[in-house]
Amino acid sequence: MASPQSSSRLSAPIDLSRVRELFARPERIAPSDFLRREIAARMHERLSLVKLVPKQVLDAGCGAGADLALLQKTYPAAQILGLDGAGAMARAAKGPVAQGGALNQLLTRLMPAKAGVDVLCGDYGNLPFGPNSLDLLWSNLALHWHPLPDRVFAEWRRVLRVEGLLMFSCFGPDTFTEVRSAFAALDAYPHTLPFVDMHDFGDQLVAAGFSTPVMDMERITVTYDTPQALLADVRALGGNPLESRRRGLIGRAAWQRMLDALEAQRRPDGKLSLTFEVIYGHAFRPAPRTTATGESIVRFQPRKP
Repeated sequence: MASPQSSSRLSAPIDLSRVRELFARPERIAPSDFLRREIAARMHERLSLVKLVPKQVLDAGCGAGADLALLQKTYPAAQILGLDGAGAMARAAKGPVAQGGALNQLLTRLMPAKAGVDVLCGDYGNLPFGPNSLDLLWSNLALHWHPLPDRVFAEWRRVLRVEGLLMFSCFGPDTFTEVRSAFAALDAYPHTLPFVDMHDFGDQLVAAGFSTPVMDMERITVTYDTPQALLADVRALGGNPLESRRRGLIGRAAWQRMLDALEAQRRPDGKLSLTFEVIYGHAFRPAPRTTATGESIVRFQPRKP
């Protein structure tokens, strides 16, 4: 049997229907929202460095919609779209939108283009938008849940307008390294996703037709007092949707071996650590270099007087 933890540059055996099931209960995911909010804030710092006046913005994999308010505050004249593959998450995101309905209606009357927030349920790897529809595509900690991120990048490029911006975050290979090591004492099945490397994402962006992708990475460590609290956050962050995951029940003795392996990782201060490798990426959709008939397009910049 191939190593269950071996990672592919382009894909992982992720069951998308299982992903939707794991995110079908927003209250189960909510305890891990502290990390999403922190990553959203760090993404927003990067976004503030880019001069952009978007008309349409999409939050791909919006979850319960916390980033929608951030995007609306940043771009009050834009139409902010939220999309999530889990129906329960999309419904949860619509709650705050409905509460802000009067404001959305006022903005719609005052702005020349449609403003406000709209939420829909759908697959961010197969978007219900036509080509050249969006100026900014934002995705926070969602990309690693798709089995074919290279195809997702191609889809995201399709819906972006020329000079449109893609900004995303996701987990990298060192995420959950402590959990991966502890579960190795239990069996050889994969208990965490084989997250894609940052450099492979950069190659995929170029192959999908994006220009000048910028990738960076940082490691965030969260500490816990007990293995149970640590594992609760791992589950709240989505769990294990791999098709190759273990399907049978885990016996008490085997589970205790895993807990003992976690306990053996305690730091000198008595805490348990959980590592998150967070990848950030942004790239633009460039202007085409050839026409539909294959003729080269040459652009000239006017000389300044």
